Amino acid sequence: MEEDPPTYRILRLRAEILELGSAIRQLQREGLDDAAAQLLISRKRAQLEQLVKANARGPL
Repeated sequence: MEEDPPTYRILRLRAEILELGSAIRQLQREGLDDAAAQLLISRKRAQLEQLVKANARGPL
């Protein structure tokens, strides 16, 4: 993933976050533990935030 252009990585992370959000809702509906998925989505959101900030600053 590191070789991909930043815009593509941002779009990919957003898609992964949406997918995780859907999985979390499904787990919650079924009354199952969603702690691992919640942690993963938090990490993905942090990655996305860092990537967006870095992309806004421009190439290093």
